[in-house]
Amino acid sequence: MKMLIFVLNRVEKLEPALNKLEHAGLRGATVLSSRGMAMTLDKYCDGSFLGSLRAMMEPDREENRTVFMVLKDEDVERAVAAVEEVAGSFNTPNSGIAFTLPVDFVKGIQ
Repeated sequence: MKMLIFVLNRVEKLEPALNKLEHAGLRGATVLSSRGMAMTLDKYCDGSFLGSLRAMMEPDREENRTVFMVLKDEDVERAVAAVEEVAGSFNTPNSGIAFTLPVDFVKGIQ
């Protein structure tokens, strides 16, 4: 099993992405509000260069969403494809990030 973790910078794409996952039969995500390092530095470190640059490029975005899903290995590619279909490719700059971690113990999910 794998834990798929993805961060969506375009928060307006979260609901469509979750709907697409559900229609693909992939359920059980946990969603957290999150903030990247650049935005955090801008807010709390008195305007670092990197944070200031990010704030100028995306003035309206203060948060993103981090999603955790425990999936069978064979479902990971399908899940990423479903998210990218509605939210755009993770290879596009500033779109977000997706990665997996191995899961060697799970209790509480079907």
